[in-house]
Amino acid sequence: MKNELILVIDFYSQFNQLIARRVRECGVYSEIVPHDTPIDVIKAKNPKGIIFTGGPANVYKEDSPKCAKEIFDLGIPILGICYGMQLTSQLLGGKVESAGEEEYGVFSAKLNTNSKLFNGFEQQNDFLMSHFDKVTKIPEGFEINASTDTTPISGIQNEEKKIYGVQFHPEVELSKNGVQLFKNFLFDICGCNADWKISSFVENKIEEIRNKVGDGKALCALSGGVDSSVAAELMSRAIGKNLTCIFVDHGLLRKNEAEEVVKVFANREDLNFVKIDASRRFLEKLKDVTDPEMKRKIIGEEFIRVFEDEAKKIGKVDYLVQGTIYPDVIESGVESRATIKSHHNVGGLPKYVDFKEIIEPLRELFKDEVRKVGTELDLPDYLVYRQPFPGPGLAIRIIGNINEDKLNILKNADYIFRDEITKAKLDRKINQYFAVLTNTRSVGVMGDERTYDYTIALRAVETNDFMTAEWSKIPYDILEKISSRIVNEVKYVNRVVYDITGKPPATIEWE
Repeated sequence: MKNELILVIDFYSQFNQLIARRVRECGVYSEIVPHDTPIDVIKAKNPKGIIFTGGPANVYKEDSPKCAKEIFDLGIPILGICYGMQLTSQLLGGKVESAGEEEYGVFSAKLNTNSKLFNGFEQQNDFLMSHFDKVTKIPEGFEINASTDTTPISGIQNEEKKIYGVQFHPEVELSKNGVQLFKNFLFDICGCNADWKISSFVENKIEEIRNKVGDGKALCALSGGVDSSVAAELMSRAIGKNLTCIFVDHGLLRKNEAEEVVKVFANREDLNFVKIDASRRFLEKLKDVTDPEMKRKIIGEEFIRVFEDEAKKIGKVDYLVQGTIYPDVIESGVESRATIKSHHNVGGLPKYVDFKEIIEPLRELFKDEVRKVGTELDLPDYLVYRQPFPGPGLAIRIIGNINEDKLNILKNADYIFRDEITKAKLDRKINQYFAVLTNTRSVGVMGDERTYDYTIALRAVETNDFMTAEWSKIPYDILEKISSRIVNEVKYVNRVVYDITGKPPATIEWE
């Protein structure tokens, strides 16, 4: 069964993933596509509704991102958010001008509660504003449905054509009742039925894999992390013994990681499991490499080459399976065209891959949805809620060049950090936490002697979807203990700092 679809058309918004998440939280499947997606492609996807994201550009400038004007003639309901509202106005004959200065913060908006978009709202509601420009003239056939003291035209609508726009950001938590606005758009305006359920996803995906692979063989890149483990389980349910799971120890794993992965997967009778020690091979390829994008691409290609070598030993293998998830795709610029960082299994893949096809069964899911799939498949909690770990491993947690000495420093510091978080029973509250070996060395003093050693940075975040995150407020006494243990137990480290940056503007990983 094909799910109903809401298309999120992206104009380089920092909140594009968050909009897609809000739609899915309402039980409706959503996809993010770039603003220049051809109109024929949009029509072929047959969406129930379209949402334009915000964006940093000025719509009245020649080089600003735009979509095809014909999109408004498709008869598909449209909701424009911030830049999306300004673009709607500009393309349909309205006027957009500079607001004179940026308006950022929570503003109280007066709403027309007779509008379907604001059904169930009180007449005043607080929303987050973040814009430099504003609509000063609405298109013909539209009316104003929201206003603030500083932005008289904060919302517009043409209810006959089901085209709406809001200057504020309902997708962020700072906006009161933002989810209700999305529900009104999805159900009252688009007529969606909320048919996006994890149970139906699992059932449909297993059937889809069976139909695709048939009697063919597949090789799964199994790292032991949440994503690859869930992908392996889905594939195993679909094709059984025709699946071989390859665990590659690339020498960039956390302390004791390889042993833990082998313990979980090696003794399963229903799973062909092979462990490959390729640590020397990867470290030689990474020698003297400092650029993070280059690290990811080298690791991505070398993974593929290892899998190709192993596939030849197994016999003819048509399919390579990866635990790619939707944030990997978005951040690698595959869907949004704006690359944040190339994930080793997406933007880091080489041009030539000696497999008939790559299967990515979790490609359309966010991290929390992957965990729900894992639970639906009856995977144990300790596996489903395991700390996320990037495929490139510690290579992107070491700033600068990589060598065995640096790897040992980071492995030991990271182990202490994770150990103390677990002892403090914060391991389920904090969604991701790890240490970073910076390329900064500084003066210190130990045993009455001068030192000139490395700085370790600690990173811990709390998040639901891993697309936005807040830094975790770890109690000072725990941070103090972690810092003390690291500088006393790990050689060549004399300073520990704590990263208190959210996402955005930062990413969760440092590289």
